[in-house]
Amino acid sequence: MPIKKEHKEFHTVDLTRGWAVPPGYPEGIEQQILAGHLDEVNKTGFRTRHLRFAPGVFTTKPFEHDYWEEVYLLSGDLIVGCDENGEGGKSFPPNTYACRPPGTPHGPFKSLNGCLLLEVHIYDDQESQK
Repeated sequence: MPIKKEHKEFHTVDLTRGWAVPPGYPEGIEQQILAGHLDEVNKTGFRTRHLRFAPGVFTTKPFEHDYWEEVYLLSGDLIVGCDENGEGGKSFPPNTYACRPPGTPHGPFKSLNGCLLLEVHIYDDQESQK
């Protein structure tokens, strides 16, 4: 079944509205959905979102999910691979990118000064039917 995306022309994105803490994330990490819907129960769909970290916020465990993920660091700093106390890891500057297939462990993450990410999540119809 092909993925159906909505048609959206160029428009200004209001970075002051529409933010919420995603389920399972700590306070200080928020998402803003730009397009689509990802149904993690039925393993269908896609979403494009902004994800932002407030300064000093970090996650404590690696993530793994069953959909494709592309991440582009728009601004700020992102530390990848810190420990459960937010220590260590490798810092990345803006204009860095990752593309991860389903089942790839990644994280934990931290931002010293805050950051803004653009993420695309998509279920591969063939992968979800296995």
